[in-house]
Amino acid sequence: MTLGKFKKNKKSYERSSAADAVTPSKKLSVGYQNYLRSIKIEKVKVLIIQLLLLVAILVLWEVLANKGVISTFLFSKPSDIYDLFMRYMENGKLWIHVKTSVYETILGLIIGTVGGVLVAILLWAFPRLSKVLDPFLVVLNALPKTALAPIVIVWVGANIKGIVVTAILISIVVTILSAYNYFINVDEEKIKMLKSFKATKLQILFKLILPANIGNLINIVKINIGMAWVGVIVGEFLVSRNGIGYLIVYGSQVFKLDIVMMGVFVLAVCAWVMYEIVNIIEKLYKNYR
Repeated sequence: MTLGKFKKNKKSYERSSAADAVTPSKKLSVGYQNYLRSIKIEKVKVLIIQLLLLVAILVLWEVLANKGVISTFLFSKPSDIYDLFMRYMENGKLWIHVKTSVYETILGLIIGTVGGVLVAILLWAFPRLSKVLDPFLVVLNALPKTALAPIVIVWVGANIKGIVVTAILISIVVTILSAYNYFINVDEEKIKMLKSFKATKLQILFKLILPANIGNLINIVKINIGMAWVGVIVGEFLVSRNGIGYLIVYGSQVFKLDIVMMGVFVLAVCAWVMYEIVNIIEKLYKNYR
């Protein structure tokens, strides 16, 4: 039997299985409907608790600052941070910093993730190469990449290129090791079955390895969002004249901690928005699958 016949049989089996699996919502049992309802209610409860916790922290912070329990010089307070945020929004300065940092982060995230996955594919395709590079990758992963940022910026340049390369370096090694580990742990029996149908490595890669690891690759992107932001902020600490990292450093240099705290909050919101976008993509993929 050829690989083409195997794929046709597989498709016909999937169509028949999908037809059998389609069940009208009216036929769902009462117990299962209650179970689904309980899951939705639990999600709403968790969201409400999260919002209440956030509000409680902000209110406690404001009260302690107004009462003089904590120093507003060192910690600022939510009302001052909000007033500063509105001023920066009105004069347009905040958008300049946010756009700069988000652009650098997305660039570093895409290049670091795609580059890391491509290298992992090469390591999977050539086992000898993976054995040769294994100790080097382990050492690179153990190194504190942020400590190399000044050297990278000297090599690449004190501009956006240096910042993006710093973000790439922080995320690419983790991507290589994680993706390669996912690839080599795919069910060996399935690989043997495809090989028995004379499948090439390229066919195994695109028909089995990558489809089986889409969810894992999405998780790698989630991790790399934080990694890329770390690289960008460190780079902006050193050389940038725009960006959230520059805003935080400037605030600390002139002892305006409300600017620092505003930068931290804006950074947290930007990272959360990027993470939620990836979450939505993951949900769409799961529903499509």
